[in-house]
Formats: sequence, structure tokens, C-alpha cells
Amino acid sequence: MPEIHNPAQTAGTLGEINRAQIEHRAVWMGLIYDELVKTGIDAESVLRRAIKHCGRIHGEQLKKACGNSQDCREFRTVFLSDLVVDTFAMHPINADKDSLSVDFHYCALVSAWQKLGFDSKTCALLCDIAMEGDRGIAEVMGLTLDLQETIAQGCEKCKLRFHK
Repeated sequence: MPEIHNPAQTAGTLGEINRAQIEHRAVWMGLIYDELVKTGIDAESVLRRAIKHCGRIHGEQLKKACGNSQDCREFRTVFLSDLVVDTFAMHPINADKDSLSVDFHYCALVSAWQKLGFDSKTCALLCDIAMEGDRGIAEVMGLTLDLQETIAQGCEKCKLRFHK
């Protein structure tokens, strides 16, 4: 897997701080995964459940912020702040009433896992586990999330498609 390059940001210091915070959380996740595996615990299953639960909590907050709207344009507004867009170098972003599509050109999580020395297969697995949070958000919002490509799989970008 190619090394993650950190693209320039428009949010400056806030974007860098946000990326550092996300990397820190990814380090925790990766090290917890590794220790659970070493202990013989089904790390994947445990982490998937916990992260999806977290996503559902965030989904409830987003749903309230959307005023329970079923319009994906409203979801886009509350889900993808300018800081989040900058942090993950998201473009293009397209939303209509029934769908939201967004491409990520940077991932602080994958960057952290690579720095820890995890191999490509483990990075891809950790990425898919981490996406349980977004899947949980999607469920609460009444949406389906299709993950078409990921940086962790060696792709140039992550392609996320939320739809009804």
C-alpha cells in the first residue's frame, strides 16, 4: 500500500489539529485491536459492535440537527462541516434529496495505522471496522452506506455513497 501523503489544507491549524486528533484515536484503535488479537479475543467483532454503537449515538445527534429531515442535502450540511471536509480533503461532494456522495483524498486513520507498521491487510480491515461508525450513522438516518473504494485498500481515494 502506498504511503499516505498529507495534502495541503485550507483550514490551516484547525485542520492539522483535527487530523492529529483523528490519528491519535486511530492509534488507540489499532493498538487495542492488536492487544485483543494477541490475547485471543475476537477483536474484529468486539470493535465492530462498539464502533457501530458509537456511530448510532452520533447518528441520533445528526438526525436531531437535521430536524428529522429525510433530505440528504440537509444531512450533508450537518454531517460534513467545513473542518471535516478539509480534514479528509473531501471533493467532490454531491447531494440530492435521496443521496450523498463524497470522495476522501486523505485519511488520518490509515496514516496512523501505517505509522504503527500495520500491513496492508490489517489497515484495510481496521478501515472497514472504523466504517462501522459511518454505517451506524447511515442506519439512524434511514440510509444505506456503500463504500466503493478505500485508501486503505490501496485506492487513490475513498468513495462513500449514502443513499435511501
